[in-house]
Amino acid sequence: MCGIAGLCNWGDSWQQNIERMNKKMYHRGPDASGIWSSDEHTVVFGHRRLSIVDLTPSGAQPMESHNERYVIAYNGEIYNYQAIRERLIKENKVTAFRGTSDTEVLLEAFSAYGLPDTLNMVKGMFAIALYDKKERTLFLARDRVGEKPLYYGFVGDHRFVFASDLNSVTALDGFDNPVNTQVLDSYFRYGYIPAPYSIYANIYKLQPGKYLEIKFPFNKYEIKTYWSMQEAAVYGQQHLFRGSEEEAAEELERLLQESIRGQMVADVPIGAFLSAGIDSSTIVSLMQSLSDRKIRTFTIGMWEKDFNEAEIAKEIASHLGTDHTELYITEQDAKQVIPKLENMFGEPFADSSQIPTYLVSKMTKEHVTVALSGDGGDELFCGYSTYASIERIWQKTARIPAMIRKPASKAILCSPKGKSGSLATRARLLGATGVEDMYRRSAIGEGINPISRDVLRELTTNGKYSECTTAMDAYSDGLLSEPLHNLMLMDMLQYHPDDILAKVDRTAMAVSLETRVPMLDKDVVEFAWSLPISYKKQGNVTKKILRDILYQYVPKELVERPKTGFAIPLHKWLKQPGLREWAESLIDRNTIKDRALLNPDTVWMMWEDFIERDIWRQQIWHILMFMASGF
Repeated sequence: MCGIAGLCNWGDSWQQNIERMNKKMYHRGPDASGIWSSDEHTVVFGHRRLSIVDLTPSGAQPMESHNERYVIAYNGEIYNYQAIRERLIKENKVTAFRGTSDTEVLLEAFSAYGLPDTLNMVKGMFAIALYDKKERTLFLARDRVGEKPLYYGFVGDHRFVFASDLNSVTALDGFDNPVNTQVLDSYFRYGYIPAPYSIYANIYKLQPGKYLEIKFPFNKYEIKTYWSMQEAAVYGQQHLFRGSEEEAAEELERLLQESIRGQMVADVPIGAFLSAGIDSSTIVSLMQSLSDRKIRTFTIGMWEKDFNEAEIAKEIASHLGTDHTELYITEQDAKQVIPKLENMFGEPFADSSQIPTYLVSKMTKEHVTVALSGDGGDELFCGYSTYASIERIWQKTARIPAMIRKPASKAILCSPKGKSGSLATRARLLGATGVEDMYRRSAIGEGINPISRDVLRELTTNGKYSECTTAMDAYSDGLLSEPLHNLMLMDMLQYHPDDILAKVDRTAMAVSLETRVPMLDKDVVEFAWSLPISYKKQGNVTKKILRDILYQYVPKELVERPKTGFAIPLHKWLKQPGLREWAESLIDRNTIKDRALLNPDTVWMMWEDFIERDIWRQQIWHILMFMASGF
């Protein structure tokens, strides 16, 4: 795990700027720093290293290929690099390797097989910069599901830049890209800025499964797709697994074991996050079954009973025989994290579970350098209760003729009482055109008290900004025949990479901890899309196939308990002394007015509603994180 950065056409100031970029992402790679420049300094690479595999200087980056044609700066891990290494040797593409790093294997594979074929060959998480000195062409590539971040774009008229960390971009001399006001609508809807956009104009996020190609004189780029989550889902549903549920569970267990076995390879201590949930418990169970020593597991708990799963996690760890560490955090511990959040993400990000995620990462890093997590289980195996709720509500709503529903929805939303609260929620859902549209109008698309577009326009200075199109907005309704699979795919295209994976990467890398996600292995993902929905959800039982695997290792009664989720009572804390003063200082009317992006009257209307009526909970945190980020 590392951080990468690079510049094109930066002139005489290239060295001081790449050094500044490297410094800004020190936390992503505190073990070493490297810089490479082309002969004419037109292309410059920077790298910060967190040593995981091959801790020697032979794994240092940026790295040149054996034939000196290619240069790589790379962030991530290639889990099948040993198999690719053997192939390179067997086919006489490489006679001998200088070291044992996956970086060298990846680089030589690019040299031997080309970029597209190599990207399709590798299994792992990555953000890659590859320069072909002969063709004077720079390539940027991101992993299939979006585990590792990669920003790119232009500063000024012709200076191209890329980096793992947006803060590295903003540290450049002369950076003055304005706020991209088109993303404000999406940010205040979701609490994050969906790819390919960033908070800055002309700076973008490379989307998962894509690579960018830019040739000399580096003033125009082209983006291509090498793997598509949507195409994988469509193919899987067109070629359903024909075996029994028991056979499906056996195959999924085999694939997860293979994924975990590859992800447990490291030259540094490794462990796993463990909550009381199905996903992390399954990953830890399989890890322990594959290991001849006790796996290190980590959990955080809270003294507030409604938000504490640590006791159950401890019982699961005890049953599996892991070396378990838990930390009970206090309200004060969590509150102390909040001022640190703005520097972790580089742009507004407001998923409040970022706070406990940071705390568990910080505690874990004190013991290991790599941690496996159970992320992906909800989206791939129908774990969210929202999915079933949306389907159930749509089935009832669809019985009302559209000619009645749609006018009624508009009339309510235009009324004074239709701007917020449960009435606004019901009105927006009433106007949905299908299950996918209802999902967009639900808590996922609009927040806990769905924010009406009228209020949203008032929030962003009376709606003078145009909107951007997100993956949720552009999703083709009815793409998959099964409604629940459509909802899961919508999440895998946007919410999962842009919220969940961004949160885990940024908070973990803030403390130099590498996280790995076995359920996002290519073979696991593609197999999951080939399963009938009945293998994932049966009645009120979610993630059925994962439970079938887990119950072979952990007693059913140990897991079948109400789940509280990885949350904190943030809405309570914001009304208490300390955080309330912090919040109100951020939304000072004069400050909002000076920045000229939000409407202070609307902000304070929402704040007063929150204090007095406990509504706008989610949007208040969105506003606070936006203001805390300095925008």
